[in-house]
Amino acid sequence: MQLMRLGPARAERPAVRDDEGTTFDLSPVTHEIDGAFLDDDGIARTRDALAGGGLAVLDPDGLRVGAPVAKPGAVLCIGQNYAAHAAETGDPAPSLPVLFFKHPNTVVGAFDDVRVPRGAEKTDWEVELAVVIGRPARYLDSPDAAQACIAGYTVSNDVSERTFQVEQSGGQWSKGKCCETFNPLGPVLVPADEVADVQRLRLRSWVNDEPRQDSTTADMIFGVDYLVWHLSQYLVLEPGDVINTGTPQGVALSGRFPFLRAGDVMETEIEGFGRQRQHLVPG
Repeated sequence: MQLMRLGPARAERPAVRDDEGTTFDLSPVTHEIDGAFLDDDGIARTRDALAGGGLAVLDPDGLRVGAPVAKPGAVLCIGQNYAAHAAETGDPAPSLPVLFFKHPNTVVGAFDDVRVPRGAEKTDWEVELAVVIGRPARYLDSPDAAQACIAGYTVSNDVSERTFQVEQSGGQWSKGKCCETFNPLGPVLVPADEVADVQRLRLRSWVNDEPRQDSTTADMIFGVDYLVWHLSQYLVLEPGDVINTGTPQGVALSGRFPFLRAGDVMETEIEGFGRQRQHLVPG
């Protein structure tokens, strides 16, 4: 089962795709796939509706694919969380998770254009596993308690402008992370209990059809459950919040590839979660 939001920006309708690949209109169950829906047993209610056979078939052809969760209250990001990526940046692997934030309004659909910001010189791609919170997480007792707070997973592209991030940062990274359209999300939200092993997922990215990143979540320094537990010791995670869990090696910051420019095409993919594709356009 995969949850989706289809239609024009700010007018998406909720949808669900079953295991046979048929898409159904989820409007009888909810008006939106958001934190309130996830916190109100939305995934279980969706399964019940599918099993009951009362949902109308929806033809997704020609419909824009929006981000699979609407209006996240927070987008929390973990830096240098893959061992090989930390090595390619020349920095030691962190001993504790590195946290920074993206403005929630950076979130766009998986196939929406990404705008290269004014003054940009070093725009970069970052395929990431995104965690979507489904229950409040506050002072969790252990990483084992994290799964009860996770609604599902999706694909994130943590687009970054490295000049803003590093050279104009003042010591923080968010200037290079919060530019307009800098967080394509989706295309689908996969329920957490349908992912056999979240630490064994293949992540890949391409630029102009040329391979860039190819790794697995097994290379994470801090695993998903640990991250949710760790963050809950410092802040309250709310339903609908998104956690970008870090990117593997193979970004332009490594010096191995050119940075992005208007006219380029990015693609990012996580096995079982679908593939994104974005055109870079002038800001």
